[in-house]
Amino acid sequence: SLLMKRKLFLYNFKNLRWAKGRRETYLCYVVKRRDSATSCSLDFGYLRNQMGCHVEVLFLRYIAAWDLDPGRCYRITWFTSWSPCYDCAQHVANFLRSYPNLTLRIFTARLYFCEDRKAEPEGLRRLHKAGAQIAIMTFKDFFYCWNTFVENREQAFKGWEGLHENSVHLTRKLRRILLPLYEVDDLRDAFKTLGL
Repeated sequence: SLLMKRKLFLYNFKNLRWAKGRRETYLCYVVKRRDSATSCSLDFGYLRNQMGCHVEVLFLRYIAAWDLDPGRCYRITWFTSWSPCYDCAQHVANFLRSYPNLTLRIFTARLYFCEDRKAEPEGLRRLHKAGAQIAIMTFKDFFYCWNTFVENREQAFKGWEGLHENSVHLTRKLRRILLPLYEVDDLRDAFKTLGL
């Protein structure tokens, strides 16, 4: 099926602060081609990690096989259950540099951090610097995914308790990660001056 089961979506995309047991990453995608002022949808669907291969790399292999026309502009939108790990962020950043006619927007339900907490934020910064737009999913994004990628049997999307608060918390965390380093240093200096 092109559509995800409701329970699968709700379990994997729930934006909990501590999402124990959720080890797989799901990626819902939309690929569009831009023709002047209009855009044309080319494909949509979802993927998940496969044995030994993260979902971001699977998608890159999939889209690279399309033999994209370098004279046309493409927009790819991802909705992911976890943000990319450091290695995947590197792969995606390199891919974006190879395809300047392609833009990527990533909306993620949760931020992924491995044992080495310094690696993933650096990967996200490099990915952002390569041109990817990265944001945390909000109610509107979960609603869109529910109506686009989920076999919902026409049931309306109902947010869970804490959805908004967790989105706000994660958005602030992502904003701090993506701040240019000189701004972080300026903030540290300002706090030192204030004695904080």
